[in-house]
Amino acid sequence: MNIACVQMDIAFGAPEKNKQTVVRYMEQIAKEADVVVLPELWTTGYDLTRLTHIADENGEQTKAFLSELARTYRVHIVGGSVAKKVADNITNTMYIVHRNGDVVCEYSKLHLFKLMDEHKHLQAGETTGIFSLDGVTGAGVICYDIRFPEWIRAHTLNGAEVLFVVAEWPLSRLHHWRTLLMARAIENQCYVVACNRAGKDPNNTFAGHSMIIDPWGNILAEGSEQETVIKATIDISEVQRVRARIPIFADRRPDVYKIFEKKD
Repeated sequence: MNIACVQMDIAFGAPEKNKQTVVRYMEQIAKEADVVVLPELWTTGYDLTRLTHIADENGEQTKAFLSELARTYRVHIVGGSVAKKVADNITNTMYIVHRNGDVVCEYSKLHLFKLMDEHKHLQAGETTGIFSLDGVTGAGVICYDIRFPEWIRAHTLNGAEVLFVVAEWPLSRLHHWRTLLMARAIENQCYVVACNRAGKDPNNTFAGHSMIIDPWGNILAEGSEQETVIKATIDISEVQRVRARIPIFADRRPDVYKIFEKKD
């Protein structure tokens, strides 16, 4: 499976301009990729105070846009995430689109990041990010989610072989980004495909450094801090080879872990 991560700079609060950027990249890379991955909130950036005006109503425009791209270029798309408006609520929502244009998964960010005021403007999701493309089971998570290893493990326990992470991770915590991603790959014995944004907005400078990591924790591809595309080919059979070599899933002791569960 050939993967391409679009580490784009995001025009603050300008959905149409950002769509043009995605089209430009798609024209360049789609012929070489099976899956194209976009970053978090790629249509608006963190223009949170204006989301009631610029969020996508029911995600309809985003789904139509990504579906058309998927059909045109015959490529699967892990559609980063966008601000989706439903009634009086806004979620930070990822769409996974099959190359035939079908939306096969919708996941809204479970863990909201209070340091960037997400909890003041967004509603947390309540569903999993599990999906399948070409017989490969993937899981989509968004940025802050990677700090919650129990959430990631829940997905790999349910079959995920590739973890797709989309983010707007700041440069000031680049060390955390790289360390957490490698740890999630090693402890879950899965591929990690992480697409971060590049550039700046009025409040933050972002880290870039999108990464594709194998189940041993080896980095197959990594971006710089600048706008770029990273690419790698992943061999899904490697997941089962690694899990057979060090059988951590078989050696788990959930019967004992229950000791720590709260009693009524």
